[in-house]
Amino acid sequence: MTALLRLEVLEVAYGDMVAVRDVTLDVHAGQIVSLIGGNGAGKTTTLRAVSGLLRPRRGTVTLDGVRIDGLSPAVIVARGIAHVPEGRQLFPTMTVLENLEVGARTPASRRGRAASLERVFALFPRLAERRRQLAGTLSGGEQQMTAIGRALMACPRLLILDEPSLGLAPIMVAAIFDNLARINRDGMTILLVEQNVLRSLRLSHHAYVLENGGIVFHGPGEALLTDERIRTAYLGR
Repeated sequence: MTALLRLEVLEVAYGDMVAVRDVTLDVHAGQIVSLIGGNGAGKTTTLRAVSGLLRPRRGTVTLDGVRIDGLSPAVIVARGIAHVPEGRQLFPTMTVLENLEVGARTPASRRGRAASLERVFALFPRLAERRRQLAGTLSGGEQQMTAIGRALMACPRLLILDEPSLGLAPIMVAAIFDNLARINRDGMTILLVEQNVLRSLRLSHHAYVLENGGIVFHGPGEALLTDERIRTAYLGR
């Protein structure tokens, strides 16, 4: 079965510093796949290479068997990948509604904007209540909901998220993960980088462990939860 997303021997560098080396991974349609690892392991760099924000020095990124490495971020969005970056990166002086509408930039997503907005508000009722509120005045959790909603407005086939729980209160972390599970049940494929390894593995169908820019092992999320190496390195057990 062809993977929806495939990275093959991917290498990404910042000047002379190689941040990701020989990364090969698959994300199949309907899956939630996690990348876990310590700070500086190469997780964010990998996501940025997928979404076109960084150009690989070597290797390939394919979507449905078609190479997308080297394409611009705008074209990659149009091909069906939406990226929720670390830190959310909203427009603070624009309203929630305006931030959401920014996500519908391709012709197809503009045509379906009303229906997409309805789905986002059904998923995040709090955003419907605050649609006229400036994004910069929202709580951290509400900002993260807005960032995820903005990505969904692009009508992607693959949603990639970088540290969606970062800086959030535990109750909001639980809400965000519940929403990701719901989005996946509705058919969305997800590639996730997340500092909360326990929640990430519990949510994921498959996970890859990155260390020093390379994948050291991988397997089903539930299986990695019981792996002694994971328990010692990332779960403190």
